[in-house]
Amino acid sequence: MTGSRLIVFLSSCAILVALSGPAQAFEFKDVVEKAKALAEEAYEPPITAPDFLVNLGYSDYQSIRFKPEHSLWRSGKSRFQVMMIPQGSFYSHAIKLNAIDSEGVHAISFDKAQFDYPNPELAKRIPADLGYAGFKLTYPLSDKGEQNQFLVFGGASYFRGVGAGQNFGLSGRGVAVDTGLPSGEEFPAFTEFWMERPKANSDVMVVYGLLDGPSLTGAYRFEIQPGKSTEMDVTAKLFFRDDIEQLGQAPLTSMFFYGDNTLRPRGEWRPQVHDSNGLLINDGKTGEWLWRPLINPADLQLSYHHVEDLEGFGLMQRDRQFSDFQDNEARYDRRPSMWVKPAGKSREGWGKGEVVLVEIPSGAESNDNIVAFFKPAERSKTGESRRLQYSVAFGGPDITAQPNARAVGTFVGSETEKDDSGDVMRLIVDFKGGDLSGLRPDAAVVSQVSGGEGVEVIEHFVEYIEASDVWRLSILAKPPAEKLLTLRGILTMDGKSMTETWTYVLGPKTDLRGNSR
Repeated sequence: MTGSRLIVFLSSCAILVALSGPAQAFEFKDVVEKAKALAEEAYEPPITAPDFLVNLGYSDYQSIRFKPEHSLWRSGKSRFQVMMIPQGSFYSHAIKLNAIDSEGVHAISFDKAQFDYPNPELAKRIPADLGYAGFKLTYPLSDKGEQNQFLVFGGASYFRGVGAGQNFGLSGRGVAVDTGLPSGEEFPAFTEFWMERPKANSDVMVVYGLLDGPSLTGAYRFEIQPGKSTEMDVTAKLFFRDDIEQLGQAPLTSMFFYGDNTLRPRGEWRPQVHDSNGLLINDGKTGEWLWRPLINPADLQLSYHHVEDLEGFGLMQRDRQFSDFQDNEARYDRRPSMWVKPAGKSREGWGKGEVVLVEIPSGAESNDNIVAFFKPAERSKTGESRRLQYSVAFGGPDITAQPNARAVGTFVGSETEKDDSGDVMRLIVDFKGGDLSGLRPDAAVVSQVSGGEGVEVIEHFVEYIEASDVWRLSILAKPPAEKLLTLRGILTMDGKSMTETWTYVLGPKTDLRGNSR
């Protein structure tokens, strides 16, 4: 066979193989192309569900149940299965769902028969082409014969996760736009997902997501691994339709109603009610670990924590005993912590910026009133794009791998002196673990405390409390009138930091400062 004929023959064989072989794999770049093309078009809000579904009460919506026997991949050998979320209540629009396997990409069609409805009247009103609002992933976390829900994608760009033995609590989001600003917040939403079927016995699953909103679009890849802690490697590419004043990267949303550091609402018998009790930040450049206990403020409160090189941040649930809450139904002691860690060789999109904490007044535990996110120093502008890589972990408070001693309790009260100095605050902070472990009770541990603008630190000292094996920092401070009380404290020995840096912010209208809401 001549050279030219050989080339033609081999080319023909290649074409036949391409036509007869498996479909071309779906990749992250395919979602990126969709997001880029979408950003060049005008934003169109998604079509909402029928009014009778949107107006369903919470209990009525919860009574619509997906039948587990209809779970995607239930008949195969995959340890991962997928349950669908119905539209209704807060889940107000449909999301396109697709499955990826060796034969290509397949759209997942809606089937109303996959759900149990609370009554026949509601069931017959469900449109046959309604569509799903999201999905829940299951995996045998605790027993090989039982499928446990561990990750949920549903509602705007929200996702919730747990590790083994935990109850759902706080949420992550794809992105936040202008959260807490007077201009109002945008809520971009995932509009389509592609779920890659894992191989038999695999403990890793990949999900792709397409996000759309008035000011930006986005492509996401989630590499998911459930276990004692559920971990996700996230790659995202954002395309900006408009300038964004406050872009929130890797936002977290949680609930703090009341805790040790606040007054208990009248009529409440439980000691504490919260999904998270503090914000933790690690600055890679300074090496500092900063702990900020959460509060339920009287007024909207935004705090900006500057970092030179973000190493990680998260909302933590450090209270892990049933006695901390005494709630056998909610089991707040089993709620997960969530930790975000930037990744990638160049750490593009991270580094210098601010970790923003938004605390919203709330009169009920049903409200998610806490948001934390990273705001990069460089602003987002129309026509630009940004690539992000980071990891997310849901689990116990040890997911941070934090080496130093932690603040395990913050207690706040007012003390009225008999002289003319006015009301002052007594703040107690208990530290435990790290380099404090095993120290003699008379070790030369000292406290360093400073106050913000207008704050007078009257005294501070540290002592070892044998009964609870903690080192207790006691602070007496006078807050400025009608201004924030801001404090920072740390324990040291021989010039070395022994603990994380504890910070606190208390507004002028809080009950603890002698005012009522």
